[in-house]
Amino acid sequence: MTATALREEAPPARPEPVLRWSPLELLPVALILFLGHLLLRPGHGLWFDELFTAEVARLPLAEIVSAVASGRGTTEYLATVPPSYNAPYYVVVHGWMSLPGVGSDTSLRVLSLLATAGGLALITRATARLAGRATGVLAGLVLAASPLVLEQSVEARSYGLAVLATGGALLGLARWLQEAPRGLWLFGLAGAGMGLMHWYAATVLAAFVVAAVALRGRRALPVVLTGALAALPTAGMVLVNLLNGTGGRNAEHLVGTGGALPFRAVDAWAGRWTPLLVLTVVLAVVGAVRARGVRAVAAAWALVPLLLLVLVELVRPVYLPRYLLVGLLGVGLLAAAGAMALPRLARWPAGALLLVLALVASMPMTERGPRERSDELVAKLAGLHRSGEPIVAADQRSALGLDHFVRELAPQLRPDVVLPPDDAPSDADRVWLVRRLIDHVPEPTDDDEIMRAAGLEMVRAYNFSASKTHLVLQLWER
Repeated sequence: MTATALREEAPPARPEPVLRWSPLELLPVALILFLGHLLLRPGHGLWFDELFTAEVARLPLAEIVSAVASGRGTTEYLATVPPSYNAPYYVVVHGWMSLPGVGSDTSLRVLSLLATAGGLALITRATARLAGRATGVLAGLVLAASPLVLEQSVEARSYGLAVLATGGALLGLARWLQEAPRGLWLFGLAGAGMGLMHWYAATVLAAFVVAAVALRGRRALPVVLTGALAALPTAGMVLVNLLNGTGGRNAEHLVGTGGALPFRAVDAWAGRWTPLLVLTVVLAVVGAVRARGVRAVAAAWALVPLLLLVLVELVRPVYLPRYLLVGLLGVGLLAAAGAMALPRLARWPAGALLLVLALVASMPMTERGPRERSDELVAKLAGLHRSGEPIVAADQRSALGLDHFVRELAPQLRPDVVLPPDDAPSDADRVWLVRRLIDHVPEPTDDDEIMRAAGLEMVRAYNFSASKTHLVLQLWER
């Protein structure tokens, strides 16, 4: 697609009146809130990443900032897990939890859901301004039904706020394209928020700048400069983490794809379901060729982040589906625009099929079990434990879940809790050991040797399997 072809989309010198907002544009918001409610209704406990959010955000703001600057953990057992790249998110959540009536575990997930809904509302409005209300509403509905969006919308992590900031940046860009210089401040502020909530989102900010240049050429200089300024806070955050030694943290979770990153990313967007994958790709190609009004923005949004990450992958692995979420929103938008670019009689059937397939791909999540069962483990322990019996967390993940849910559900257990780096005591007759299972085998620690040397042996075990973390509660006696 050439720059000349993209400029054909640009509004004329005397643009038509901007499309007014309609309540129909709230349909995507209603859909994501409804589906999110279905996922939240079982009330499963937080898992490790979400527990980390809860434990960091409850700390005094000065302590959070100090931990970020120094690159140290906020507790001894989290010494190697400082609140680094998500630092701005923890500050936002700290403020959220300080509000009256807010502070429960569920409220952390609700914040993500509300932020996602707000982001989809802004994306719908921006797309409606650029390509018409039908395209805007369909795009918003398709994004709301996406398996990847839906999964992350109810996680107590930064992705919901990243979607909100991305929606703001897109609306700012749409306003600037239609009514320059309006929208430039919104584009800049929201663009900075994108990268601060998740630094991969800076690739989408770059895509928006590319789209502006393709559409306006030299007249896009204000957007280029604003985008560069908006990227500075993200660059500063990355620099701080490189200087304090945490720049490579969590790199073990990233995998190489051997050049297949775009395919694997779109496959993850489709919930790894082939019918949705095929339809999304076909309609995205149609959208890149035929969609009016939003073609340049959507094509850049879908392609630029993936191309940038493919280049980075030449140096180091970067693939993790949820990290690519904000960039993949462009794929969904481009597919929706493609459906509405088909011949008139085929538009709504194609759009409806895209939406239905996305919903079908997402439905299994409404029946998913807990990701971690630390809350159930603590509740079980409260019913079995006798005062004075040590409760030992053998590893980092077990320690975080035990620490959090003892505080929330069973504070009477606190005097007997032993957290790393402290080991199991050798003078107790009964010891409760909480540990993580990896491939059905307990994570190796020195607690086993200490207790066996003290004459203790395991007499009972209670398994708490889940989709993210498998825990076991062991009773050791003399």
